[in-house]
Amino acid sequence: MSNYKDIVGTAVRNNAGNIPTAETGQVFFDSTNIDFKYQFSNLLSSWRAGNALNTGRLEFAGGGTQTSAIVFGGSAPPGRQVVAETYNGISFSETADLGTARNGLGGAGASSASALAFGGGNPADSDAKSNTELWNGSAWTELSGDLNVARCFMGDAGDASNALAFGGFPGPAPNEATESWNGTAWTSVADINTPRNLGFGSGTYTSALYYGGASGGTKSETESWNGTSWSEQSDLNTGRYNGQGAGESNTAAIIGGGYTGTANTTNAELWNGSAWSEQNNISTARNGFAAAGTSSASFITGGQPNAPDGVTEEWTQNAPVGAWANTNSLNTPRDGITSGLGIQTAALVVGGSQTIANTEQYDGTSFSEVNDLNTGRKGAAGTGSTAAALASGGDTGPTGSGNNGVTTVESWNGTSWTAGTAISTARHQFAGVGPSTASLVFGGYAGSYKGQTEYWNGSTWQELGDLNTTRSGLGGSGSTYTAALGFGGVGPGNKANTESFNGTSWTEVNDLNSARGSGAAATSGTQSSTLYFMGYTSTHVALTEDWNGASWAETSDMNTARYLGQGCGTATAGLAYGGYSTTTVASAEEWSGSSNTIKVLTD
Repeated sequence: MSNYKDIVGTAVRNNAGNIPTAETGQVFFDSTNIDFKYQFSNLLSSWRAGNALNTGRLEFAGGGTQTSAIVFGGSAPPGRQVVAETYNGISFSETADLGTARNGLGGAGASSASALAFGGGNPADSDAKSNTELWNGSAWTELSGDLNVARCFMGDAGDASNALAFGGFPGPAPNEATESWNGTAWTSVADINTPRNLGFGSGTYTSALYYGGASGGTKSETESWNGTSWSEQSDLNTGRYNGQGAGESNTAAIIGGGYTGTANTTNAELWNGSAWSEQNNISTARNGFAAAGTSSASFITGGQPNAPDGVTEEWTQNAPVGAWANTNSLNTPRDGITSGLGIQTAALVVGGSQTIANTEQYDGTSFSEVNDLNTGRKGAAGTGSTAAALASGGDTGPTGSGNNGVTTVESWNGTSWTAGTAISTARHQFAGVGPSTASLVFGGYAGSYKGQTEYWNGSTWQELGDLNTTRSGLGGSGSTYTAALGFGGVGPGNKANTESFNGTSWTEVNDLNSARGSGAAATSGTQSSTLYFMGYTSTHVALTEDWNGASWAETSDMNTARYLGQGCGTATAGLAYGGYSTTTVASAEEWSGSSNTIKVLTD
């Protein structure tokens, strides 16, 4: 007897395969696979890029939420700042300046319309400040209630009506004093247990957290405030200092970045009320940044990766959205990589800039070195999997050369590379799709832009119909040579053209929303479902577009803008790696689509 009850008198949609537009919670019958299915959301915690500050800076403060915040003060050439900016969840806008220029200040606020600025200064100059300013949504007002202990680089928590200031530099040594703001005056309350400065604070005036900092060395201590006293809690996994934290109480906080005592870090950790846990890293290592929001929806902005910066990253915890999340990096930074090979959990990274021969394999967690190509090359077309692959063509010339396309092919057996049958047309920066025994390669460059399409049947290469638009640096996806997609590229100028291949010829279909070249595609994606990400327009971009078989739609950006990187996978489980940002990078990111479909009943 079946373990399941029959559904009687209830209409359930019958569909041949999955429903790409199925809503979360929808139940339907897949008549192709004879499966009863349920659509559920992915819960993904990740950082993603946000728009930058108008004035890059460090050692400043902020308050509010991820979608309604204000940041103010700080340090940037030529010195201390009065500038304030509001954030609406999309972009920063300049607003009225602080009355007193200051860095290392404390900040508290509930939104972009209400905030408190207090303290600040530079301990090296012995000018710690005590004055307090109130933001009402349009202007700053100097208040009569000064801090009892003038200080800078303190921890902070709360809002404009009820705030806390704790620790910091009142002079030559870190301080333990805590003060509570009631909307009119500051009152001394119980001290923190470990005197320190440059720590991270978050929460409210009755439920706050102080973590990290410095005092004769880097601190990892965490202390919890209950409205009356501080108590020691579990330490951070990575000690650090100089920045702001985000969180709503002493049981929930997020921290990303900071200075470890030797270097800026990308490490991010989440507090659950009893312990810190490692999370997906931020993209840009930094210290001296401002933060605002909660443990589940917050942002960090500015700071000092190398110089005062305006870069912004948003944190979203357990959100049912498609998003990119940072994963472990390549061992060898590179751009101009062989077009994608494999899937998200089993990928092969081959060759690249400086015509390197290096090959790395990804197992869903990390990259490991495997046997090199026999001939180093960049811009080759890759087809197949981690068990059986082809690297076709490419450029074997020195960096910067563009006319050294070759016909040579190498074959991967899961362990090593051997010489394979050459392609007909020498070229590089072209695309490939399909398995190693039935590969399709198309486009490219070798002194001119190419439209040639070649098919490998496992023993010989055969010329098929050319692309309608000749180009290089294009993306390609498709599980078979009879159902492929080519898109984007350069030829000359950036291209938005998308073409569909039926095994014989190419047909123009709907264009990309953003013309660009040197991007990457989820090359295990299909003709009807794929991703195109990164690339170059007038600059390198983080843009991601999703193809549903008929049109492209913009979706969540990558964390790191780049071009000449590569990727593989599907429209719901992609992998991006390497490329060129401001330098050649090793970073990698994983894509998780907005929802998945699981089988819940099979008879």
